[in-house]
Amino acid sequence: MRPTTPHAAFYAVLAATLAGAPLAAQIPDGPAVRQALAYAATTEPLTVDEQVEICQIAAPPFKEARRAADFRRRMQALGLRNVRTDSVGNVIGERPGDPGQPVIVLSGHLDTVFPEGTDVRVRREGTVLRGPGIGDDCRGLAVLLSVARAMGNAEIRTRGTVLFVGTVGEEGAGNLRGVRHLFERELRGRVTHFISVDGTGYSMTKDAVGSYRYRVTYRGPGGHSYGDFGVPNPVHALGRAIARIADFQVPDEPRVTFSVGVVEGGTSVNAIAGQASMLVDMRSVSTAALDSLDHRFQAAVRQAVDDENGRWPASAVRLTVEVERTGTRPAGTQPASAPIVQTAHAAGVRLGFSPPATESSTDANIPISLGIPSLTMDAGGTGRGAHSLGESWDSAGSARGTQWVLLVVLALAGVR
Repeated sequence: MRPTTPHAAFYAVLAATLAGAPLAAQIPDGPAVRQALAYAATTEPLTVDEQVEICQIAAPPFKEARRAADFRRRMQALGLRNVRTDSVGNVIGERPGDPGQPVIVLSGHLDTVFPEGTDVRVRREGTVLRGPGIGDDCRGLAVLLSVARAMGNAEIRTRGTVLFVGTVGEEGAGNLRGVRHLFERELRGRVTHFISVDGTGYSMTKDAVGSYRYRVTYRGPGGHSYGDFGVPNPVHALGRAIARIADFQVPDEPRVTFSVGVVEGGTSVNAIAGQASMLVDMRSVSTAALDSLDHRFQAAVRQAVDDENGRWPASAVRLTVEVERTGTRPAGTQPASAPIVQTAHAAGVRLGFSPPATESSTDANIPISLGIPSLTMDAGGTGRGAHSLGESWDSAGSARGTQWVLLVVLALAGVR
């Protein structure tokens, strides 16, 4: 089920058109392509240096502006056309192709999960780099620049247009606001293929894990734990709801998950709380499965109010509940036979490895849900501890990841 955006009709037609495309784009070869691949490999130390420099510019959630300004400057230095920052903070640069040809977005996300004030200095220990966000997604941003640099060095001209984009709001509460803006406004009706470079290693994400996120808040009069005993308790209602949620049975196929991630409320051990809340996350690649779980979740939340109020029938006051949707990431799947998946696999094989196809929640969720051929590609090297202060990335052999992204872009855009 695709979201009913104002542009859904356009994307439905586009998806139907692309469904008749060849099984996979021709993996390009020739002197210019070989030169670009070789240049990407020999300049990998420069790519790693840029990765470090980018990472040492803090980009907390909703505060990506400093990193975005730096990324824009780097795009301009590479000679990309029409470099700009859009109204939500995405940075966009272009390598124009021919009219009527494919338009490929190559993106990495600017934001991190780390709050303002986090020490973002990167330490080098041989080939290992240590620093918050060094792999997720400083690596992706550096690879975007390397791909543009290699194409320029080899003077490659593509039939299709390639748009290089640093997006905002990919992580957590950002709720994919950057890529949503691309498809709803900034680039609406233009994009035929989308690649997000986000992650380390040598796999690709072809299926979008959708998510529904909620803040649930129970409210009551509160009071003294002894003197006002007998009134409904928001914390108790919250506990009843959590117990019901914890007992949910969910399918393994399609995989469905749920979690109560944060619980808040109360002021003192001897006080009945005036309010209590929880943050809830539910995920699946199936929109139907998510909707089914959501229905059960809504019922459990409201049943907890009835149960807590019913526990104290003599009370003149009653609890209320507020259920606020704090985030929605659309779900979607693509077959293994999809041309873009086959293209990425063939490019990996050309470089000596066989990339597995996985599922995850990334910027690609939006275009996948719209039927636009899309992938999230790993960017090489070996990463550990993503989203932690101890995040690390080993650059040994990482040039192959840069080459992989480059080769897929060239295959989709077509080399003249």
